[in-house]
Amino acid sequence: MIVMLLSYVVPPETITAHRAAHLDWLRDGLESGRLLFAGRKVPVTGGMIVVRGTQAEAEAWAATDPFAVHGLAEYQFIEIEPSVVAPGLEALKG
Repeated sequence: MIVMLLSYVVPPETITAHRAAHLDWLRDGLESGRLLFAGRKVPVTGGMIVVRGTQAEAEAWAATDPFAVHGLAEYQFIEIEPSVVAPGLEALKG
């Protein structure tokens, strides 16, 4: 699984203008089974997205995010293999 860390590189109002399209992109990821979960950083300086697949697949998918298409965020990709999970999250183990 891949953890994608997003860091915004534009003012908050620019992010807000593209947020609906980004949320649609995330919903498409849920429907396809690629996206496990996503959320904003606190304070709101970016976000975190966790996806199934390889790093190459995550990078290709991230390139279609409206935030990436419009140059609004930088992305960092971290591959992880969960080995210890809380009860109810066993499906996350590799």
